Amino acid sequence: MLEAVREVVQDVYDVAALTDLMRRIAAREVQVVTVASQSPSPFARSLLMGYIAQFLYEGDSPLAERRAAALSLDPALLAELLGRGEGAALRDLLDPQVVARTEAELQRLTPERAARDQQDVLDLLRVLGPLSTPEILARAQEEVRGSVAGWLAELAAARRVIEVRVAGEQRWADAQDAARLRDALGTAIPVGIPATYLEPVDDPLGDLVVRYARTHTPFTLAELAGRLGLGAAVVRDAARRLVSSGRLAEGALVPHGTGHDDLCDAEVLRLLRRRSLAALRQEVEPVPQRTYARFLPRWQAATGLGSGGGDRAAAAGR
Repeated sequence: MLEAVREVVQDVYDVAALTDLMRRIAAREVQVVTVASQSPSPFARSLLMGYIAQFLYEGDSPLAERRAAALSLDPALLAELLGRGEGAALRDLLDPQVVARTEAELQRLTPERAARDQQDVLDLLRVLGPLSTPEILARAQEEVRGSVAGWLAELAAARRVIEVRVAGEQRWADAQDAARLRDALGTAIPVGIPATYLEPVDDPLGDLVVRYARTHTPFTLAELAGRLGLGAAVVRDAARRLVSSGRLAEGALVPHGTGHDDLCDAEVLRLLRRRSLAALRQEVEPVPQRTYARFLPRWQAATGLGSGGGDRAAAAGR
């Protein structure tokens, strides 16, 4: 704020010269004369043109350019100045395609991240949490999907994975999550689990919420509660603790959403901002003159003028 004040009173407006001029007017060293002119003076004309350029045509800049400028701002600093959440204005700035692509990558739904062997299936459960058999098959390469059932049976026999019921659905889970699922969700744990995996953890529900957030793009409390099979009030308390600690960001984050209590992992939100900013900057990059020459006639409806050319020209004029 101090730098902004200094820039205004020193760089933009020469306040020192204005003070000296007013002092000379008060001392009658400078005479003030009122003149009625037919046109603005050169000084007034420059002010008028500056006003027009600053305000009248301010909205003429491309939408992608304005969104890129907004995304380039540090939301944490804006939150300190404006008293708003970090994601308060990001809903309309995040690129929906970037959000969808990032969601697929985090959920291991892209071909390059699909499971290829038994160890990859175990990693899916460790990273994403409990998954049903169809969800595991969707995250495995097509050529190995016929082997997934056998892999799960072998891992279950070795007590490396367990079959549990979460949110009314049978899912496979990493055996190391037994204590978290038992203490946070009240899940019944099969017998024969090593005692090491049954020792209580400090914050079982918080761990499950953090893992869900880390593997998803912005989500709502209802989606989180439905996935865990818990009440919204229980999930809200856990989410608030994580928002206070900085692990989660809260605000209007879900593209095309309507609520203002959306949640997102802080690192995932930074990744979305960087990717959206990169996509927007690509949209406003200069193009060769040949590309512009091909675009302009189509934009003006001047290509392929036939019998309806007059109507198309009139539409372009409007």
